Amino acid sequence: MGTSSRLLALLSLLQARRDWPGAALADRLGVSRRTVRRDVDRLRGLGYPVRATMGPDGGYRLDAGAELPPLLFDDDQAVALAVALQLAAASGADVGEAAARALATVRQVMPARLRHRVDAVRVTTLPGRTGAAVDPEVLVALSTAVRDRQVLRLEHRPAGLPGGPAPDVAPRRVEPHHLVSRAGRWYLVAFDLDRDDWRTFRCDRVVPRTPLGPRFAPRPLPGGDVAAFVGAAAKGAAPGEDAWPCTGTVDLALPAERVAPFAHDGVVEALGPDRCRLTLGSWSWVGLAAAVARFDADVLAVGPPALADAFRALSARCAAAAAAPAAVSGPAPAPRRRPR
Repeated sequence: MGTSSRLLALLSLLQARRDWPGAALADRLGVSRRTVRRDVDRLRGLGYPVRATMGPDGGYRLDAGAELPPLLFDDDQAVALAVALQLAAASGADVGEAAARALATVRQVMPARLRHRVDAVRVTTLPGRTGAAVDPEVLVALSTAVRDRQVLRLEHRPAGLPGGPAPDVAPRRVEPHHLVSRAGRWYLVAFDLDRDDWRTFRCDRVVPRTPLGPRFAPRPLPGGDVAAFVGAAAKGAAPGEDAWPCTGTVDLALPAERVAPFAHDGVVEALGPDRCRLTLGSWSWVGLAAAVARFDADVLAVGPPALADAFRALSARCAAAAAAPAAVSGPAPAPRRRPR
């Protein structure tokens, strides 16, 4: 075993348990105790905080240091890495076990100030696609309130066009219960004290306020299933702050298996070999009609009437666009040479 491979093996052993006698390390690596001491010095030179321990034979322990060695992550990157590893560990994928071990490794060598922040991040993960980005500091603040069971004050942007300015809104007082990732979006499931009801909040619209309020005793979540609760709220099937402002249903002349991969957080029901029912939400009725039109299939039934009106409005706009003059001309064709 070469020096580099032996150093990696030694580091892996030190990460696997708290204390190692020097003789045990030498035996596991198949080298002398003097070689172990030299390799420990090399790890220290790379920035790993390996500490000698007292005992009959002496030993070594890998402690948390003043900074992350030698990965050179800054604080925000370290927290982002911990969040990503938690998502991978909970995903059920083949990398789940490796991600959990990697998270334990990274946490072990973190300085105390970062370990405290990482320990605050506890998420429930459901499969989904990439969605709106959330500031990691917001995730840390929300997950800390969930972990500590403390009342949280937050501002929540109402549903509107993505990217628009956030209006001034009064802070809400909530009891945070779950931080959930679903379909690429982050949600906070909480009991809204001002409305005396359960709510889901899109985390990319949340602005947490400090300080945190008093501790609370957790209430039972309606139905007891956080996945079903968030899924229903995101589709508009249950009361919640995150329900789409416009939700409609159409029957499409397509098999369900062709629609489902592109339905995002919609619900697809098979009605036959070449027909399915799609329930979908959007920011506006015309936006919903456009979302349905992208499936490039005949629409066989529409509801509610507002969606049918939106299809008429969209049709008129498309017809006008087709008749409009070109706004941008293409490149001029190259001049042809006359044959001599």
